[in-house]
Amino acid sequence: MTNNEKTIIGVDVGSGSVRAGVFNLDGELLAHAKQDITLFRSAGSIVEQSSQEIWQAVCFTIKEAIKQAGVSPKSVAGIGFDATCSLVVIGDNKEPLAVGPTDDPNRNIIVWMDHRAIEQAERINATKHSVLNYVGGTISPEMETPKILWLKENRPHIYQKAHHFFDLADYLTWRATGDLARSVCTVTCKWTYLAHEKRWDADYFHQIGLSELADENFARIGQNVVDPGTPCGQGLLEEAAHEMGLPVGTHVAVGLIDAHAGGIGTVGIKNGALANMAYVFGTSSCTMTTTQKEVFVPGVWGPYYSAMVPGCWLNEGGQSAAGAAIDQLVNFHPASAEAHQLAKKAGVSLPVYLANLVLEKVKSPSDAVNLAKGIHIVPEFLGNRAPFADPDAKAVIAGLGMERDLDNLVALYVAGLCGIGYGLRQILDAQKACGIQCENIIISGGAGQHPLVRQILADTAGIPIVSTQCSEPVLLGSAILGAVAGNVAASLPEAMKQFTKVDQVYNSEARYSAVHQRRYEAYKALQKTAKLIRE
Repeated sequence: MTNNEKTIIGVDVGSGSVRAGVFNLDGELLAHAKQDITLFRSAGSIVEQSSQEIWQAVCFTIKEAIKQAGVSPKSVAGIGFDATCSLVVIGDNKEPLAVGPTDDPNRNIIVWMDHRAIEQAERINATKHSVLNYVGGTISPEMETPKILWLKENRPHIYQKAHHFFDLADYLTWRATGDLARSVCTVTCKWTYLAHEKRWDADYFHQIGLSELADENFARIGQNVVDPGTPCGQGLLEEAAHEMGLPVGTHVAVGLIDAHAGGIGTVGIKNGALANMAYVFGTSSCTMTTTQKEVFVPGVWGPYYSAMVPGCWLNEGGQSAAGAAIDQLVNFHPASAEAHQLAKKAGVSLPVYLANLVLEKVKSPSDAVNLAKGIHIVPEFLGNRAPFADPDAKAVIAGLGMERDLDNLVALYVAGLCGIGYGLRQILDAQKACGIQCENIIISGGAGQHPLVRQILADTAGIPIVSTQCSEPVLLGSAILGAVAGNVAASLPEAMKQFTKVDQVYNSEARYSAVHQRRYEAYKALQKTAKLIRE
């Protein structure tokens, strides 16, 4: 079989669905398939999932995507996985263990957005341990060691029975190949692994109350930590191959966190990763900036060594609620029920319907800011991830009157998008103050696909927003890992250049820069006032 006939598969496990895409070696998406997965929510900021349900969805979507692409399973040179940075807990004999008070073993994943471990995170931060310097100085309850500490303190029998603690992407590669290797990306970004020194810090685990993990020489959280794209074991195991409809031994790559797959699938364009910030705008948002030397930015996670691009440092920011914040915002409004019906009739989601409505009302997308006059929003419904690392932050809405009509809902929507953009600008400013310069923002993620959204982000952040030709850059990022593992690409940096191409550039409109500067100052004033009131 020639290279031209070979394909690669990317699998993306998001918060609400699993998707698989089949690509040719020109980076063209031949077909993709999707299956929804369940989010179990309980009181106390508990959000859980089932690893078994996710695995079944992975296998289904791979088979379905291959079927739709009309390619032979034997054409697949490699598979790459990405997933949310959620904690999977497994006992002996691959047994899932219940992580919450329902005692349901099918609920064996603590999802990234679960904030049950805020108290544990605060205690860890109070230690001021030196490893925290590599997570922006403050660990988040979304990261894994606070969650494991919560398990030890609240479900000690589960903590003791746990044979493996996995980040979700690492669980998938283990399930597929039996290889216990952990990704540099997952354990460095979410578990405090010091990739630049190739070690765990035992003193940290002793100090925060997880001595057992260190005393076991980290057997339960990963002893073999390797770069994304590295081949796992001997490829697909017989059982996994049968479930996916692929040949035994098909190459499987060590994976990535989902946002970082979006980075791999985008930032290779133009002047490359060192010039571009990756911005993944989905349910949450994630910013990823690559540097040659380590740069410490207060409130921005990292610097992480080799966590995305091998041999480079990564700083990671973003917000816990982004697309989800817009959904929350527009659903508050009295006109939302009417708008939902109109959106359903049009066959689109409510945010897309509102974005289309905006474009009907204005001469150019940049003019949309005029619709939001007098309304200012800090959309921190789920805290501030960066640059303040404040999980207790809340949203602020200023300037609402008694209007109940669709026009006012549109104004609220535009103001919310501006708030997302000003949050992005704050991260850019924090990084710039520490010496990190970005030429472009390369966008991916479902919430960032609409041209109105991209133009508003360019105007609010004051930097060009660039889209790529692939409609599914996160899937492409995962598939690129499969290309490296399957020896159809020489290296990850080379594959990033090979598979990514520029689509459109959205430049910020100079005529609105003064308006956005005033609104940005209002955004920061509201943010500061809300914190003052809370404290």
